[in-house]
Amino acid sequence: MTTATAQLLTVPEVMARLNLGRSTVYDLIRSRRLPSLTIGRARRIPASALDTYIRHHLEEAA
Repeated sequence: MTTATAQLLTVPEVMARLNLGRSTVYDLIRSRRLPSLTIGRARRIPASALDTYIRHHLEEAA
């Protein structure tokens, strides 16, 4: 796996990291709270976008 592809996460990888279900992750993507991109038919989430999402929610909780 190259560095560029290692920075793009699949929906199942995001599900595992956030401990959320598939539909919840797609809802986050659909509502644009979690940025993503489509490559062909594959949906990918940049690792930096996931980090930003988590950081934002941690700051709100503090």
